[in-house]
Amino acid sequence: GSITNAVYGNFSAPRAQEIIISRGKILELLRPDDESGRIVSVLSWECFGIIQSLSPFRLTGANTDYIVVGSDSGKLLILQYSPEKNRFVEIHNETYGKSGCRRIVPGRYLATDPRGR
Repeated sequence: GSITNAVYGNFSAPRAQEIIISRGKILELLRPDDESGRIVSVLSWECFGIIQSLSPFRLTGANTDYIVVGSDSGKLLILQYSPEKNRFVEIHNETYGKSGCRRIVPGRYLATDPRGR
């Protein structure tokens, strides 16, 4: 499938430049490989529904970024990448609307503050 969202940040470690993309139901963590000069896939994770929006944010004083995911299931997820487990860990799950791709459900309209407030 085609890429619908792409965000960059430091998800696994401080100063680790990484990209997270979404393709429908798939959330994928990509990292540049210094030896080959290519981008390699670190993790590919299938979600519960169609991902409508992605946004990275960092809490004040933290070294790594979190991912906010808005989906068509009517839920807002805050995920953190765990390098030890090589998976995304769910930090918070909040229901905000009905399920389905509707215009009245604000899953597509996601914004984060650059300072983590």
